[in-house]
Amino acid sequence: MGRTLALHTADGQDLGAYVAEPSGAAKGGIVVVQEIFGVNAHIRRVVDGYARAGWRAIAPAVFDSLERDVELDYDADGIARGRALVERLGFDRAVAAVQAAAAAVADSGRVGVVGYCWGGTIAYLAATRLALPAVSYYGGRNAQVAGEPAKAPLMFHYALRDAHIGSADRDVVRRANPDAEFFVYDADHGFNCDARAAYDAPSAALALQRSLDFFARHLA
Repeated sequence: MGRTLALHTADGQDLGAYVAEPSGAAKGGIVVVQEIFGVNAHIRRVVDGYARAGWRAIAPAVFDSLERDVELDYDADGIARGRALVERLGFDRAVAAVQAAAAAVADSGRVGVVGYCWGGTIAYLAATRLALPAVSYYGGRNAQVAGEPAKAPLMFHYALRDAHIGSADRDVVRRANPDAEFFVYDADHGFNCDARAAYDAPSAALALQRSLDFFARHLA
């Protein structure tokens, strides 16, 4: 459904991106920020899904400045390599990638950001640093950046049974963002990803509908 696109960021990165177009006039643009596993088949399906819902959707390959075309498996080796890559990349280059991706779809209308796991924290930073409405799914590092004030609307999706993100971290984020929409699902970390054992279809469907409603309100 989608195609590849070249991006050049303000800080000098040359990246690829996966972009999908809606069948009719776009409602606006959605930047999809990957997990630590790269712009893999799951993330491409997420992009395609937002396009089917009427948005011009794009996922920047944020690892391309380190290694091209990274796609990792959801296993111990993939997790270890993905964690090493995000440590090397840092937040600033990832936010610059989101900014470039948002500019690439800005001719479709207002732009929002949705991110998953590590990408959930980058989505959060898109609201604090780029003033873009953002949806953060189980952002593992959200508590670390909660001191940055949001400049755009935010929605957070968390999992009650997430061994990586406890109630204390969720409370830090909630207190820092009293005006944000905040949801906790009876699910595990990664519940949105249909390629993971933690996938929970009812929670994923409800979170997606809430996210689509959020973007419809804030990008109209």
